[in-house]
Amino acid sequence: MSTGTGTVSAPAPKTTHHPRSSSMFSSLRIRNYRLFFLGQAVSNIGTWMQRIAQDWLVLSLTGSATAVGVTTALQFLPMLLLGLYGGVLVDRLPKRPTLLVTQAAMALTALALAALTITGQVQVWHVYVAALAVGLATVVDNPARQSFVTEMVGPEQLQNAVSLNSANFQSARLIGPAVAGLMITGVGTGWAFLFNGLSFVAPIAGLLLMRARELHAVERAPRGKGQLREGLRYVSGRPELIWPIVLVGFVGTFAFNFPVYLSAFVDDVFHAGAGTYSLFNTLMAVGSVAGALLAARRGTARLRVVSTAALLFGLIEVVAAGAPTLWMFAALMIPLGLFGMTINVTANTSLQMATDPVMRGRVMSLYMMVFLGGTPIGAPLAGWITDAYGPRAGLAAGGAVAALAAGVIAVVLARTGGLRLAVGWHHGHPSVRFVPRERREELAAAA
Repeated sequence: MSTGTGTVSAPAPKTTHHPRSSSMFSSLRIRNYRLFFLGQAVSNIGTWMQRIAQDWLVLSLTGSATAVGVTTALQFLPMLLLGLYGGVLVDRLPKRPTLLVTQAAMALTALALAALTITGQVQVWHVYVAALAVGLATVVDNPARQSFVTEMVGPEQLQNAVSLNSANFQSARLIGPAVAGLMITGVGTGWAFLFNGLSFVAPIAGLLLMRARELHAVERAPRGKGQLREGLRYVSGRPELIWPIVLVGFVGTFAFNFPVYLSAFVDDVFHAGAGTYSLFNTLMAVGSVAGALLAARRGTARLRVVSTAALLFGLIEVVAAGAPTLWMFAALMIPLGLFGMTINVTANTSLQMATDPVMRGRVMSLYMMVFLGGTPIGAPLAGWITDAYGPRAGLAAGGAVAALAAGVIAVVLARTGGLRLAVGWHHGHPSVRFVPRERREELAAAA
């Protein structure tokens, strides 16, 4: 419970998992969450359409992968600079009214960019300003949405709801890029921006139709001094929170710069067009949906799953960097999407389950800050490496950093948890795994 000064006296939950959900879609039985889910399903399609259109518009205006990286950086720069302050606000504010404001702000930004593009007045600096404006809204919107899930479904359905949110977002990735590719080649990028602006009607309507009495009451942090520092101290003292955040920071900063990598591969390596760029994004979404649905069925959110998925994700990126043909590269987008989504969902759920509710906004804002806020550093760097040394070098470098970080942090988490590496035989096969110290001695004696 929080005190009058905003400090937290109750210990955080010790576990990072909860009982298995009754079914893959169990949280959809809850009316408020169902409204939220349906509203996001429409809006997410528009979001993916705008992402594709925005990247392609910048590339067509400038011909530079670095400019695409700058656009991406501007969209995530506010999260890097202001993310923690956004978390403090979210812990103080009621989540549903806050989301109504942020969703409306992003809708107006998309509509303004649509008007400029359709009328032929758009310049690259207009896109930069729009990306920055969306980023400012995201500073509050992201942690508010993450925290609001618990209020809609309660702790028992949290992992299922988080996983379905991710499946929702990635399912839209199957539709949005494909529609955006057709729209860009048929009528122009401005209409994709227009669709995105209008799509925000759905989540706003869903929020307005929710029954407040059916929301789970969550204590809000009182206004007080030092709440940002309090949040940082809270995270730094808990290995189950700090190390997953560090890992997703490395992965998000260096390996998730797909707007830069994929647009450069399409343009410079395979010499294709917007349709191929949309195809790559669509195939990655197929893997992401699979990863999210598998997480929805999974009964736990273990940290070892996060580090293993990050290691495989990085290694597959390195392999994709050397893919000799377009179709081989495209096929690797599916496992990249699967393991990328596994990292995101499992880290997200484990953090929420291990965090005191009154601190959740600050913890999730820190998570989003390092995952998305690292992009202003990583995206321009990835764009510079791609322009200077080629797309293959840029993608390989990002994958190598992610794999190395995953390996190092896996060892740190194992040592923190009192685990040791055990090498032996398991069911007649060679086995390399982390086990408790006492268990390792038993395995060694048995071998």
